[in-house]
Amino acid sequence: MADNWNLLGHEWAVDMLRRHVARGETRHAYLFSGPPGLGRRTLGLRLAQALNCEKPVAPGEPCFNCRTCKQIEAMQHPDLAVIQSMDEDGSSKDGGTLKVDQIREVQRTLNLKPYQSPYRIAMFLRFQEANDNAANALLKTLEEAPAHAVLLLTADTPEQLLPTINSRCEILRLRPLPLEAIISDLLERGVDEDRARLLAHISGGRPGFARRLIDDATLLEKREERLNDLQTILPASRVDKFSYAEKLSKDKDAMRQTILVWLTYWRDVLLRVAGAGTPLINIDRNMEIEFLAGRLDLSSARKVVSDHENVLEKMDRNVNSRLLAEVLLMDLPKV
Repeated sequence: MADNWNLLGHEWAVDMLRRHVARGETRHAYLFSGPPGLGRRTLGLRLAQALNCEKPVAPGEPCFNCRTCKQIEAMQHPDLAVIQSMDEDGSSKDGGTLKVDQIREVQRTLNLKPYQSPYRIAMFLRFQEANDNAANALLKTLEEAPAHAVLLLTADTPEQLLPTINSRCEILRLRPLPLEAIISDLLERGVDEDRARLLAHISGGRPGFARRLIDDATLLEKREERLNDLQTILPASRVDKFSYAEKLSKDKDAMRQTILVWLTYWRDVLLRVAGAGTPLINIDRNMEIEFLAGRLDLSSARKVVSDHENVLEKMDRNVNSRLLAEVLLMDLPKV
């Protein structure tokens, strides 16, 4: 990985960005898209290091050891601003909202000369969580960014952002890594082979998420709990489903995480119904998935997946969470 900016995978993206830096052709804005845990933020930090490294070992090749590289790695460099969505209490949070005041503060600092490096860099994480005012404010920044500024955005998909923002960014669509690459990485980190294979499947080819699964045992515990809840809910009465929907909707972030786990499960069911050879994510639930696949036709399986995707989309638009949960649970297939 040393010749790939110390990154696992995404070699094509590293090669492209390295060339941009080496040739002095760096774009003023990049959008790194793909699911969370894929390495979007890390790739952005590596680009920031390549642009501002004090002692590059070659054009476009940061040393990773100088003061600047270490400060950027820790996201504590004076010319690096990292902006992400905030909860109501002002703390950063997945599923929060990125607000216009945050964009305006960055606009103010981007216009100042860099403190100690050639470039000022602003990273906007999970920009799909920006509200409309924030998105429009960033558009103005993209149109008027000074020459010493580079803007880096991450989002799950470009389609979640305004077309006018996409058109002003170089878009790099990052893809999940092959399972064997994740397994090898986990083995190098001391994980035994069976567990490495399971975690690689659960990660869906996302190295960052796979490493989080090693470090935080509660992630696997919550996943297990959510999948067990789904198994309980499928044959449950309407009264029990309404009761669970009420409980689920009380914490919007927890509900989002639950729906995301369920979505991976129903996508596995859809793959089995379709007879696809794609590896399952929830390989430890293979028998349940085969059971459900045997009782659904292709259109029914597609509908369940689509229903879950629609709930996530509507949650981003602040549609009533309890209503969304109730409709989703009532429409689950009867098995």
